Amino acid sequence: MTDDTDDWAERLQANREEKDRFFADHRQSPIPPAERDGFDGLDYYPPDPDYRVTATVTVHDEPEPVELDTTEGRTVRYLRIVTFEFELDGESHELHGYRQENDDEGIFVPIRDKTTGQTTYENGRYMELEPDRELTDGDEITLDFNLAYSPFCAFSETFDCPLPPEENWLETTVEAGERAP
Repeated sequence: MTDDTDDWAERLQANREEKDRFFADHRQSPIPPAERDGFDGLDYYPPDPDYRVTATVTVHDEPEPVELDTTEGRTVRYLRIVTFEFELDGESHELHGYRQENDDEGIFVPIRDKTTGQTTYENGRYMELEPDRELTDGDEITLDFNLAYSPFCAFSETFDCPLPPEENWLETTVEAGERAP
């Protein structure tokens, strides 16, 4: 492994340890208080640099509204602001990034793949991107599936979470990030 890969793996491990501490101890943890004493950390796939892919960005200058279903049967409105094109396992794929109206922070990327309901949470996982600049057509950005995580509703029914829309269902196996709780 290169030094860059070693540094990345160390940062990823530190991120996971910090998240486990939050889930175990923080008052805003999605783990029900009665279950926190028995919580010994989330289950993750081993870090795999093959699931850090370079994606080409297409920006939607006039973002289309998209209604995402939620785990509670409601819908929430997001705007499809970008499309990411990338290769994974030798095949070309697309994912869309969303943002809620009046939100200028981050890009929400909900996904399903062939691990969904098998080894990962049955309703899909999320990734969040926080680019250090405004994206433009043709930009390249790293999508790191090792950061894919289960939404809070995977841990408690008190949360209502958006479901990945069919356009973000990947026809491949993504054995990276969090496994099912």
